[in-house]
Amino acid sequence: MNKKLLVNIIFVMLSLPAAVSAGDYIDAVKKGNEAYNNKDYKTALEQYHIAEADIPESAELDYNMAGALYQQGSYEETVEKFTRALNTTDIDLEAKAHYNLGNTYYRTGDYPNAIKSYENALNLNPDDTEAKFNLELARKMLKEQTKPQQQDQQQQQQQQQQEQQQQEQEQDQQEKDDQEQQQQQQNEEQQEQDQQEQQPQPQDEKEMSKEDAERILNALKDDEQDVQEKIKRQKARGDYVGKDW
Repeated sequence: MNKKLLVNIIFVMLSLPAAVSAGDYIDAVKKGNEAYNNKDYKTALEQYHIAEADIPESAELDYNMAGALYQQGSYEETVEKFTRALNTTDIDLEAKAHYNLGNTYYRTGDYPNAIKSYENALNLNPDDTEAKFNLELARKMLKEQTKPQQQDQQQQQQQQQQEQQQQEQEQDQQEKDDQEQQQQQQNEEQQEQDQQEQQPQPQDEKEMSKEDAERILNALKDDEQDVQEKIKRQKARGDYVGKDW
């Protein structure tokens, strides 16, 4: 990571209030600063907490405590302390607090708040080149961060559009299939009806079959022959001139 992203802790020597009789907190702040310079951030924070008991409203002490917390990776508490350090009449301290707030937000990936903090630092100190550099870097990171989100949104939208189109195509195809099936069914019913009309109707039970007609004709012929023979016999009898017994 670029060295300009490192927090530039400014150790502010606390002035002794006129009404304070004991100087324990001054020694605690000095020891805390020495421990911080030796990278003993745990001891530094312990000494700052001792001093805090006497000067709980000190913006300078909040600033130094925030630096020790930052080095320990306690970024949530760091934000809290740097924010408290903004409550000061010292413009230079306020600008540095905004700058280091930007660094803290940057470390947590909160690029929108980092950008805002760097901009606040530059409003108070326009010549702060490190704040300018970090501001552009945070803007770049925010752009890179939002790019995958935009791509994901675009992909989701494209996927939704594709799914919708597929559903519409399937629905259209289903309607087409239903229409074709209905038309085919109608055609089959019409063909069946036409075939039934073309088939010969069954004969009436009273109508004679060909065989029955032939039998009747043959029977009539036989009857006619019998009649003719009877007539012939009767004529033969009529011509007889003898005596009947």
